[in-house]
Amino acid sequence: MGKNEFLTPKAIANRIKAKGLQKLRWYCQMCQKQCRDENGFKCHCMSEGHQRQMEVFGQNPNRIVDGYSEEFETSFLDHMKRSHRFSRIAATVVYNEYIADRHHVHMNSTQWATLTEFVKYLGREGKCKVEETPKGWFITYIDRDSETLFKEKMKNKRARSDLVDEEKQEREIRKQIERAEQVVPNGAAAAQPLEAELKPLEKSENSEKIVISLVSSCKTVVKEKVGSSKLVFEEPEIEKVKENGKSVKSGGGSRSALDDLMKEQEKAKERSNRKDYWLCEDIIVKVMSKKLAEKGYYKQKGIVLKVMDKYVGEIEMLESKHVLRVDQEELETVIPQIGGLVKIVNGGYRGSKARLLEVNTDKFCAKVQIEKGIYDGRVLQAVEYEDICKVELWVDLSSCGVGRRFFFCS
Repeated sequence: MGKNEFLTPKAIANRIKAKGLQKLRWYCQMCQKQCRDENGFKCHCMSEGHQRQMEVFGQNPNRIVDGYSEEFETSFLDHMKRSHRFSRIAATVVYNEYIADRHHVHMNSTQWATLTEFVKYLGREGKCKVEETPKGWFITYIDRDSETLFKEKMKNKRARSDLVDEEKQEREIRKQIERAEQVVPNGAAAAQPLEAELKPLEKSENSEKIVISLVSSCKTVVKEKVGSSKLVFEEPEIEKVKENGKSVKSGGGSRSALDDLMKEQEKAKERSNRKDYWLCEDIIVKVMSKKLAEKGYYKQKGIVLKVMDKYVGEIEMLESKHVLRVDQEELETVIPQIGGLVKIVNGGYRGSKARLLEVNTDKFCAKVQIEKGIYDGRVLQAVEYEDICKVELWVDLSSCGVGRRFFFCS
């Protein structure tokens, strides 16, 4: 057995001593060699291999230092992203965790002489939020990942939509208050003459009997009740008896008030169900993203398998069977042939399935009839193209031994 071979006591002792971290000033980054003491580092510097590496370094020192600096920065930020992505932590703690790997890129081979200079550099470049405190430098990682930015964008979009809904609701409440204020003065003015006519019942000096007749008033009340009950269905002409005995015919006024009430209800339903997102499962959409034109997906149809975060859908293309993730802004609804089944994806009747009866190409709207549900049989005269979409019917054939679980048929 030769000198200092693998299983000799000397080789084992050397490996034990080499474990763990050593002095940073006795580490040679060019040769990636850690020396245990000053004498060993001096001997290494005089070795032939180290001299060759220094000749290579002397040819282009700036490029090599920049390369080590970039590698050190990337490794340090990757460690921050994995371990302390959302926390504020001391820079020394992160650095001690980073150098725990003995094969890391050492700071003495970079353009930064101290950790403080490196932390200030991260703050200037906007890669970390840097704070100087009496306890030292503290850093917070700034996440600029594309997925995180996308989620933040979607979160801000939902917040804006919620804010718009709240503003609409407040505006409607203000309108109702204004209408109530306009109605209340009229009611108060009509009540004043009635109060003036009311007088306390006083006994006259003559001892005559007081007779109160309620027949005429009862008849008038009965007429009004009968008329109001027929109003909802037939719109008849009602005779109103005035004090002078003349009859005046009037009709249709209460009917218009009922129509206004129904219109208000429809508008309220439209406001509550109108959202800035419309994607839902089992509908056929068309991909309108020009970025996907190179791969052949532009203006191709697919079925929505899954909706993520309300705005992004997993689309299975009908021709290639490829599955894509596309934002709803790059998708378009599909209108079927007359008689086809559609789904109302936005508006007052959102989520209802309907049958396409007619298409108006001039006004870009369609006439549909709702099927099933509480609105079964109701016909909607003008629904915009963007609010309806073709529905794909599917049949589960897994029990019949078919390879795919779902078979879709148009």
